[in-house]
Amino acid sequence: MTTKKTLNMITQRAIEEGIAMEIGKTSREYFEACSIIEMNAHDMKELGIMKNTNVRVKSESGEVVVKAIVGRQTCYPGLCHIRQGVWANQVVPPRTQSTGAPQYSGFPVTVEPAPNEKLKSALELVQGSVGLWKGDQ
Repeated sequence: MTTKKTLNMITQRAIEEGIAMEIGKTSREYFEACSIIEMNAHDMKELGIMKNTNVRVKSESGEVVVKAIVGRQTCYPGLCHIRQGVWANQVVPPRTQSTGAPQYSGFPVTVEPAPNEKLKSALELVQGSVGLWKGDQ
């Protein structure tokens, strides 16, 4: 069993995310819809990750802790998905290839088990990224 693995990240939209955005990005529904990573069952097994446990996802741009689930859509070995939004934005590279939009798909991330790490809320992530989060004080 390996302790971390490099996978190809694709951020994506989902119906659950769209519904939750209408409720609000600080809602429980948005948190549950977007603070997840969909992975291939084989990759999860190889890493010793059980369904619904937390993992750390790192890229060249940052890192985030999210809950791992078996892919609800086709998710081949070596591929993973995080829904577009606050959690995905922590790891999306800023490269635009002159398009004006960040590279939302096709970038490497390292995934490793983090069962004892806490998932942060959207507010914690956004305010924390600019040094404004005061909740832990």
